[in-house]
Amino acid sequence: MLSLSSRRGRWVLAVTILGSAVAFLEATVVNVALPEIGRDLDASVSGLQWVLNGYLLTLAGLILLGGSLGDRYGRRRVFSIGVVWFTVASALCAAAPTVEFLVAARVLQGIGGALLTPGSLAIIEAAFRSEDRPRAIGAWSALGGVAAAIGPLVGGYLIAAVSWRAVFLLSVPLGVLVVVAAARHVPESRDPLATGRLDLPGSVLATLALAGGTFALVQAPTGDATAPAFAAGAVGLAALVAFVVVERRTAHPMLPLEIFSSRQFTSANVLTFIVYAALGGVFFLLVLFLQVSLGYSPIAAGAASLPVTASMLLLSSRAGAHAQRIGPRLPLTVGPLLIAAGMLLMSRIEPGESYVDAVLPAVIVFGLGLAATVAPITATALAAADDRHAGVASGVNNAVARTAQLTAVAALPALAGLTGADFEDPLALADGFQTAMLVTAAVAAAGAAIALATIRNDVLEPAGAEAAAGDGTAERQLAHCAVAGTPLRQERPAARPAPVGAGDRAS
Repeated sequence: MLSLSSRRGRWVLAVTILGSAVAFLEATVVNVALPEIGRDLDASVSGLQWVLNGYLLTLAGLILLGGSLGDRYGRRRVFSIGVVWFTVASALCAAAPTVEFLVAARVLQGIGGALLTPGSLAIIEAAFRSEDRPRAIGAWSALGGVAAAIGPLVGGYLIAAVSWRAVFLLSVPLGVLVVVAAARHVPESRDPLATGRLDLPGSVLATLALAGGTFALVQAPTGDATAPAFAAGAVGLAALVAFVVVERRTAHPMLPLEIFSSRQFTSANVLTFIVYAALGGVFFLLVLFLQVSLGYSPIAAGAASLPVTASMLLLSSRAGAHAQRIGPRLPLTVGPLLIAAGMLLMSRIEPGESYVDAVLPAVIVFGLGLAATVAPITATALAAADDRHAGVASGVNNAVARTAQLTAVAALPALAGLTGADFEDPLALADGFQTAMLVTAAVAAAGAAIALATIRNDVLEPAGAEAAAGDGTAERQLAHCAVAGTPLRQERPAARPAPVGAGDRAS
């Protein structure tokens, strides 16, 4: 296993961060480009919605499959394929002659994102020593969050200086760099026990479940195509039930359901859903509110969140290491409470108030809460699963986060009383934004309560020293080391029994 302080360890971390940052950056810069895309390609409002939703549908629908493919066929291999796929799709987006072509290319981008995103986290989980993983995940979260946060600012600049097409071309040189560096510096790893045929029925059902649910959430609140939205929701629900049945019966499931026998894994993902739903609501509405109700330009609205970027960059890695020292329960309780406090401060922002007096304190507190939460929650979710299921665990956690954000974007405007016309009315949007922030603050506070009640402090403790001779993991260790090319003495056990009656985690 690699040390974070080693040269190769730093290369592995840099490659995974840059690869996932390409997807995170692309997901946010497009929002700023939509008006220019609409004018250049003569696109309708519905067409512009699908420029966003086409990407989200395939990303959410295939991200679990991406994690499973990495565990089976090699995490570096699937990650690199995802980066290449995403890069080619980005070039197609930049060359799009019509909005229909652009939507199709965005669908392809989502497939690439579904392959590379869980792969980046799974590589970190498989490559680094257990004592270094929380810090590595913290750095991944911090710099990935920075990429997402600066997206509107970068997008605004590129649109003004070049064209909306430059937003997509940005991914091309970054993708080439990631693929070359991954081939040179990232060790291959996979689940040595993933044998037999690929679980195609499970893959299809999981994709239908996530894509159907996502389509229903995206379309139903708009009032357009209500019947197809309900039909898609019904198909998604039926596929989810069938997926559980198939995974219970198949010999080699894509998603081993025993992963959810870990109460820590389940609790961490429930907390992930709650926290990311709150975050999705803020990121969706804040930029609109700043532009429509406070009169900010797109670049100024993107720059307004720079304190969040600074907090993630400076503190997220430290938060991961701190959670490992003291246990994740306190950080995952305090972090969501700070997020809730930031949202309460946002709910008090009134049109006409200055940035320094009203907006800055809110985004600072919000950023501190985000930095305290993201790395520990991701590290907890991954640490609660067996090492051999790192790709699946990462895929589940990413799918939960994406679904939560989609749910917030779909449901929050209705809960806040916002209609389509309100997004052009400064006063109506201000009222709705304040209500929405109160709702998301309550959701974040509920996440803090769940963390306090369910998260154990020992979930991030290094496990290597605790492996007992004859505990049944020696064969798995040897197999994993043979695949990954790492010395046995540094390998973390693939599983260790939970205390009798605890029922908490398998590692």
